[in-house]
Amino acid sequence: MEHIQLRPEEPADYRNVEVLTREAFWNRHLPGCNEHYLLHIMRDTGSFIHELDTIAETGGKIVGNIICTRGNVKGDDGNNYEVLCLGPIAVLPDFQGQGIGSRLIEHTKKRAKEMGYRAIFLYGDPGYYSKFGFVAAEQYEIGTPDNMYADPLQALELYDGALAGGKGRFFEDPVFEIDETATAEFDRLFPPKEKHDDLPSQDRFHALVGMRRAR
Repeated sequence: MEHIQLRPEEPADYRNVEVLTREAFWNRHLPGCNEHYLLHIMRDTGSFIHELDTIAETGGKIVGNIICTRGNVKGDDGNNYEVLCLGPIAVLPDFQGQGIGSRLIEHTKKRAKEMGYRAIFLYGDPGYYSKFGFVAAEQYEIGTPDNMYADPLQALELYDGALAGGKGRFFEDPVFEIDETATAEFDRLFPPKEKHDDLPSQDRFHALVGMRRAR
Protein backbone atom coordinates (compact mmCIF):
# COMPACT_ATOMS: atom_id res chain seq x y z
CA MET A 1 0.00 0.00 0.00
CA GLU A 2 2.94 2.36 0.51
CA HIS A 3 3.38 2.71 -3.23
CA ILE A 4 -0.23 3.86 -3.77
CA GLN A 5 -0.73 7.62 -3.85
CA LEU A 6 -4.09 9.38 -3.61
CA ARG A 7 -4.73 12.72 -5.28
CA PRO A 8 -7.63 14.75 -6.72
CA GLU A 9 -8.77 13.84 -10.20
CA GLU A 10 -7.94 16.46 -12.83
CA PRO A 11 -9.58 17.06 -16.25
CA ALA A 12 -6.56 15.48 -17.95
CA ASP A 13 -7.38 12.24 -16.09
CA TYR A 14 -10.99 11.97 -17.23
CA ARG A 15 -10.55 9.64 -20.18
CA ASN A 16 -8.15 7.33 -18.34
CA VAL A 17 -10.53 7.11 -15.38
CA GLU A 18 -13.46 6.29 -17.66
CA VAL A 19 -11.37 3.48 -19.21
CA LEU A 20 -10.49 2.27 -15.71
CA THR A 21 -14.14 2.33 -14.63
CA ARG A 22 -15.20 0.37 -17.70
CA GLU A 23 -12.55 -2.27 -17.02
CA ALA A 24 -13.53 -2.50 -13.35
CA PHE A 25 -17.26 -2.94 -13.95
CA TRP A 26 -17.37 -4.81 -17.27
CA ASN A 27 -19.71 -7.82 -16.85
CA ARG A 28 -19.66 -7.44 -13.06
CA HIS A 29 -23.37 -6.76 -12.56
CA LEU A 30 -24.87 -7.06 -16.03
CA PRO A 31 -23.53 -7.89 -19.50
CA GLY A 32 -21.21 -4.99 -20.29
CA CYS A 33 -21.59 -1.99 -17.97
CA ASN A 34 -22.84 1.60 -17.79
CA GLU A 35 -20.72 2.96 -14.94
CA HIS A 36 -18.17 4.61 -17.26
CA TYR A 37 -20.95 6.53 -19.01
CA LEU A 38 -22.49 7.44 -15.65
CA LEU A 39 -19.16 8.86 -14.49
CA HIS A 40 -18.81 10.77 -17.77
CA ILE A 41 -22.13 12.60 -17.36
CA MET A 42 -21.92 12.99 -13.58
CA ARG A 43 -19.08 15.48 -13.70
CA ASP A 44 -21.31 18.09 -15.34
CA THR A 45 -24.10 17.88 -12.77
CA GLY A 46 -24.55 20.23 -9.85
CA SER A 47 -24.60 17.26 -7.49
CA PHE A 48 -21.06 16.14 -8.34
CA ILE A 49 -18.61 16.97 -5.53
CA HIS A 50 -15.25 17.66 -7.14
CA GLU A 51 -13.49 17.91 -3.77
CA LEU A 52 -14.28 14.22 -3.16
CA ASP A 53 -13.29 13.03 -6.65
CA THR A 54 -10.13 11.06 -5.84
CA ILE A 55 -7.85 8.78 -7.82
CA ALA A 56 -5.31 6.22 -6.68
CA GLU A 57 -2.15 5.83 -8.72
CA THR A 58 1.13 3.97 -8.62
CA GLY A 59 4.15 4.63 -10.79
CA GLY A 60 2.16 7.27 -12.69
CA LYS A 61 -0.59 4.75 -13.55
CA ILE A 62 -4.16 5.43 -12.41
CA VAL A 63 -5.49 2.27 -10.77
CA GLY A 64 -8.53 3.46 -8.79
CA ASN A 65 -11.16 6.17 -8.45
CA ILE A 66 -13.93 7.14 -6.07
CA ILE A 67 -16.56 9.84 -6.40
CA CYS A 68 -19.53 11.21 -4.46
CA THR A 69 -22.66 13.10 -5.44
CA ARG A 70 -25.22 14.90 -3.34
CA GLY A 71 -28.37 13.01 -2.46
CA ASN A 72 -31.13 13.71 0.01
CA VAL A 73 -33.43 12.03 2.46
CA LYS A 74 -37.03 13.14 2.28
CA GLY A 75 -38.30 12.66 5.79
CA ASP A 76 -41.71 11.24 6.60
CA ASP A 77 -42.22 14.37 8.69
CA GLY A 78 -41.83 16.62 5.64
CA ASN A 79 -38.27 17.71 6.40
CA ASN A 80 -35.49 17.04 3.89
CA TYR A 81 -31.76 16.87 4.51
CA GLU A 82 -28.72 16.50 2.30
CA VAL A 83 -26.49 13.43 2.42
CA LEU A 84 -23.76 11.99 0.22
CA CYS A 85 -24.16 9.22 -2.32
CA LEU A 86 -20.96 7.22 -2.84
CA GLY A 87 -20.05 5.63 -6.14
CA PRO A 88 -19.10 4.43 -8.51
CA ILE A 89 -15.86 3.29 -6.91
CA ALA A 90 -13.55 1.49 -9.32
CA VAL A 91 -10.24 -0.36 -9.13
CA LEU A 92 -8.51 -1.93 -12.10
CA PRO A 93 -9.01 -5.73 -12.02
CA ASP A 94 -5.26 -6.45 -11.80
CA PHE A 95 -5.05 -4.25 -8.69
CA GLN A 96 -8.14 -5.48 -6.86
CA GLY A 97 -7.69 -7.27 -3.55
CA GLN A 98 -4.74 -5.07 -2.55
CA GLY A 99 -6.61 -2.67 -0.28
CA ILE A 100 -6.88 0.17 -2.78
CA GLY A 101 -10.67 0.35 -2.61
CA SER A 102 -10.50 0.30 1.18
CA ARG A 103 -8.05 3.16 1.22
CA LEU A 104 -10.20 5.23 -1.13
CA ILE A 105 -13.29 4.65 1.01
CA GLU A 106 -11.55 5.52 4.26
CA HIS A 107 -10.10 8.66 2.66
CA THR A 108 -13.56 9.70 1.48
CA LYS A 109 -15.11 9.08 4.90
CA LYS A 110 -12.47 11.28 6.54
CA ARG A 111 -12.76 14.11 3.98
CA ALA A 112 -16.57 14.04 3.99
CA LYS A 113 -16.62 14.32 7.77
CA GLU A 114 -14.16 17.22 7.65
CA MET A 115 -16.38 18.95 5.10
CA GLY A 116 -19.34 18.74 7.46
CA TYR A 117 -21.50 16.17 5.72
CA ARG A 118 -24.02 14.23 7.77
CA ALA A 119 -23.94 10.75 6.27
CA ILE A 120 -22.96 8.64 3.26
CA PHE A 121 -25.38 6.36 1.42
CA LEU A 122 -24.73 3.80 -1.29
CA TYR A 123 -26.21 0.80 -3.04
CA GLY A 124 -23.83 -2.13 -2.65
CA ASP A 125 -23.13 -5.55 -1.22
CA PRO A 126 -23.54 -5.46 2.57
CA GLY A 127 -20.96 -8.23 2.86
CA TYR A 128 -18.30 -5.82 1.59
CA TYR A 129 -19.37 -2.41 2.85
CA SER A 130 -20.19 -3.48 6.40
CA LYS A 131 -16.46 -3.58 7.18
CA PHE A 132 -16.34 0.20 6.67
CA GLY A 133 -19.14 0.83 9.14
CA PHE A 134 -22.05 0.88 6.68
CA VAL A 135 -25.28 -0.66 7.90
CA ALA A 136 -28.65 -1.27 6.30
CA ALA A 137 -30.46 2.05 5.87
CA GLU A 138 -33.45 0.18 7.25
CA GLN A 139 -31.87 0.48 10.70
CA TYR A 140 -32.62 4.21 10.46
CA GLU A 141 -36.06 3.54 8.92
CA ILE A 142 -34.86 4.93 5.59
CA GLY A 143 -36.00 3.30 2.38
CA THR A 144 -35.91 3.71 -1.37
CA PRO A 145 -37.79 6.36 -3.38
CA ASP A 146 -40.63 3.88 -3.97
CA ASN A 147 -40.93 3.36 -0.20
CA MET A 148 -39.23 -0.03 0.09
CA TYR A 149 -36.53 -1.35 2.36
CA ALA A 150 -33.69 -2.74 0.23
CA ASP A 151 -30.78 -4.72 1.65
CA PRO A 152 -28.25 -3.12 -0.77
CA LEU A 153 -29.17 0.39 0.44
CA GLN A 154 -26.49 1.09 3.03
CA ALA A 155 -25.88 4.12 5.24
CA LEU A 156 -22.99 5.43 7.32
CA GLU A 157 -23.35 8.19 9.92
CA LEU A 158 -20.41 10.59 9.91
CA TYR A 159 -21.12 11.61 13.48
CA ASP A 160 -23.16 10.01 16.24
CA GLY A 161 -26.89 10.56 15.85
CA ALA A 162 -26.60 12.04 12.37
CA LEU A 163 -29.55 9.98 11.11
CA ALA A 164 -31.47 9.72 14.37
CA GLY A 165 -35.12 10.56 13.94
CA GLY A 166 -34.68 11.10 10.21
CA LYS A 167 -36.74 8.23 8.87
CA GLY A 168 -37.90 8.63 5.30
CA ARG A 169 -36.77 7.86 1.75
CA PHE A 170 -33.34 8.25 0.16
CA PHE A 171 -33.09 9.87 -3.27
CA GLU A 172 -30.08 9.86 -5.58
CA ASP A 173 -29.49 12.57 -8.15
CA PRO A 174 -31.56 11.98 -11.33
CA VAL A 175 -28.28 11.42 -13.22
CA PHE A 176 -28.48 7.80 -12.01
CA GLU A 177 -31.49 7.26 -14.30
CA ILE A 178 -29.34 5.90 -17.12
CA ASP A 179 -30.32 6.20 -20.78
CA GLU A 180 -29.30 2.83 -22.20
CA THR A 181 -29.23 4.12 -25.78
CA ALA A 182 -26.85 6.92 -24.80
CA THR A 183 -24.75 4.41 -22.87
CA ALA A 184 -24.41 2.20 -25.95
CA GLU A 185 -23.44 5.16 -28.10
CA PHE A 186 -20.80 6.24 -25.59
CA ASP A 187 -19.43 2.72 -25.29
CA ARG A 188 -18.70 2.65 -29.03
CA LEU A 189 -15.91 5.14 -28.31
CA PHE A 190 -14.01 2.35 -26.52
CA PRO A 191 -12.42 -0.86 -27.85
CA PRO A 192 -14.96 -3.69 -28.23
CA LYS A 193 -15.26 -6.12 -25.32
CA GLU A 194 -17.17 -9.39 -25.09
CA LYS A 195 -20.29 -9.42 -22.94
CA HIS A 196 -21.24 -12.31 -20.65
CA ASP A 197 -24.45 -13.02 -18.75
CA ASP A 198 -23.58 -16.10 -16.67
CA LEU A 199 -21.08 -14.92 -14.07
CA PRO A 200 -21.32 -15.44 -10.27
CA SER A 201 -21.02 -11.70 -9.62
CA GLN A 202 -24.08 -11.16 -11.82
CA ASP A 203 -26.03 -13.81 -9.90
CA ARG A 204 -25.11 -12.04 -6.67
CA PHE A 205 -26.21 -8.69 -8.11
CA HIS A 206 -29.61 -10.07 -9.15
CA ALA A 207 -30.06 -11.65 -5.72
CA LEU A 208 -29.32 -8.35 -3.98
CA VAL A 209 -31.70 -6.43 -6.24
CA GLY A 210 -34.46 -8.80 -5.18
CA MET A 211 -33.93 -8.19 -1.45
CA ARG A 212 -36.73 -5.67 -1.04
CA ARG A 213 -39.77 -5.36 1.19
CA ALA A 214 -42.36 -2.69 1.89
CA ARG A 215 -41.59 -0.10 4.54
